[in-house]
Amino acid sequence: MSRAYSLKQESEFSWRLEASGNMRVPGIIYADETLIRGMDDKVFEQLCNVASLPGIVQAAYAMPDAHWGYGFPIGGVAAFDADEGGVVSAGGVGFDISCGVRALRTGLTVDEIEPVRERLANALFRNIPVGVGSTGLVHLDDDGMSAMLKGGARWAVEQGFGNPADLQYIEEHGCMAGADPMEVSPRARKRQADEMGTLGSGNHYLEVQRVAEIFNRRIADVFGLRENDAVVFIHCGSRGLGHQIGTEFLKYMVLAASKHGIELPDRELACAPINSELGRAYLGAMRAGINCALANRQIITHLTRQVFADILPAADLTLLFDVSHNTCKLETHPLGSEMRKLYVHRKGATRAFGPGHPDIPETLRAVGQPVLIGGSMGTESHILAGSETGAGLSFNSACHGAGRAMSRHQATKRWRGRSLVDELAQRGILIRSPSMRGVAEEAPGAYKDVRAVVDAAEKAGLAHKVARVEPRICIKG
Repeated sequence: MSRAYSLKQESEFSWRLEASGNMRVPGIIYADETLIRGMDDKVFEQLCNVASLPGIVQAAYAMPDAHWGYGFPIGGVAAFDADEGGVVSAGGVGFDISCGVRALRTGLTVDEIEPVRERLANALFRNIPVGVGSTGLVHLDDDGMSAMLKGGARWAVEQGFGNPADLQYIEEHGCMAGADPMEVSPRARKRQADEMGTLGSGNHYLEVQRVAEIFNRRIADVFGLRENDAVVFIHCGSRGLGHQIGTEFLKYMVLAASKHGIELPDRELACAPINSELGRAYLGAMRAGINCALANRQIITHLTRQVFADILPAADLTLLFDVSHNTCKLETHPLGSEMRKLYVHRKGATRAFGPGHPDIPETLRAVGQPVLIGGSMGTESHILAGSETGAGLSFNSACHGAGRAMSRHQATKRWRGRSLVDELAQRGILIRSPSMRGVAEEAPGAYKDVRAVVDAAEKAGLAHKVARVEPRICIKG
């Protein structure tokens, strides 16, 4: 951590960057001292830049897994008031729009899976497309693409991919309102035409995991989790379509900034007034990108259920929850003495509504929204629940993963994919991937300690720890 940034420690797990220069609000970082010291200087620089954007309210926040991103730090959260000249930023959402995690209960224990674990790993790898340029079984013409972009996971269920009951356990009930397929370019549509139902590459994965530890028995009971249960995590997003939307609108926003009287502290923070023609166009396209990601995870869920049904007929894969990262959503939050409608950007951060929130499924409402924290390949992941205090701390937001500690390039210089696969197999973790370079890029050592990140999130009051899960099978891009 550079001495160029003056941090005031407010509590053991909360740090403040006072507003100075062009900053309109302070920056707040939730982390312990070790995590703070491990953060790149760019995290603090980017947080200060976010805090200078028009219409930002309360503070610019960074979660415990924060690291250098594009424009916003990954793990960054900021809310904007449209009535106060607030902006929407493509860099504040990210390129992989609605990248997220879905958790499925299997109705089985890991002991029941163990005799067929290798067969299951091979079948999942064979039946779920993964890797750079992977294509799926679903091909969408232009009308089909528009229907998917408008309908999200609801569209997928209508096409036979999953059950209507799934929809109540997905944010926005599986369909993001306000999506405008007409704002999605022909190039973005073309990139996605054959990519539905694919995991992609990078840090995306499908894992079969073991519930290794329960921290909160009361909440775990409501979530339907017990020790030694087998669960499935699916981590992926909007693939080529989301990336194309981000690329195009960042360019448009940079070119239009001066017209709107916006001085950008960083071109990567390109933005537009929420109520402008460009702002509305981006929101329509971005919401369509959210629906693409929701539909994608729904199709992958269907493929996963098919594999389990073939190998383990007793399995019953039910959806615990699906959470998105990389979004901007219109939500109502307390601001001072009143409730305000705000456009909340979460870049590599998870929505974490607390107990009683009306947008949580009724069966889960008493304990809070599930918050799914993906670990790195070969390390544990965590299931949390939104807290009672999160609204006042971070607009009901929490961390989303371990957070990178080094770049992919650095990782490939330090590790070899084949050696990692062999090492993890000795620990009882089966890795299946089409790219050994991709495995090296995602080496467990390239990430922060996810346990430290999760502990900091809980102790800061952002969410409650519920369960720790460990991988047994990892399908990796």
